[in-house]
Amino acid sequence: MIKIFIAVDGSELSLDGVHHALWLVRQGLQAQVVLGHVQEPATLYEMVTARDPDLIAAASLEAGEHLMAPARALLEAAGVPCETEVGVGDEARMLVNLIERTGSDMVIIGARGRGALSSALLGSVSLEVARSSPVPVTIVKHGPAFAATESGPLEDLEA
Repeated sequence: MIKIFIAVDGSELSLDGVHHALWLVRQGLQAQVVLGHVQEPATLYEMVTARDPDLIAAASLEAGEHLMAPARALLEAAGVPCETEVGVGDEARMLVNLIERTGSDMVIIGARGRGALSSALLGSVSLEVARSSPVPVTIVKHGPAFAATESGPLEDLEA
């Protein structure tokens, strides 16, 4: 069974990756799913005022799980169990770390389209994950293909 790592940041665009994975499962792919999210490191102010690294780590974990809740709900509603992983640090580097740590066979990540001009279409994090990942990466572009997710990306484009 293939293990799919889906990068989720809480945005609607990142849910496109979940919809794509569900479409693959509906097409017959036997898969396990890992949802992954990366939180930014605490600021110096947060570290000084909190004075408890465990409290900061717990807050990061809780925030990450909260941001992944809509993605988890979509998978559970479709009967697809999933694991979740939350990391803290540089988003692209930590995503690659999580991909390796979970033993994932492929990655699905949404295209954000924000960043330098050279990465305007894919998004800087998507592009960096694609460059650094040890496994194949599918970058899912947001658009009308996911307007009616029940039919899937290919059927929507043909309609």
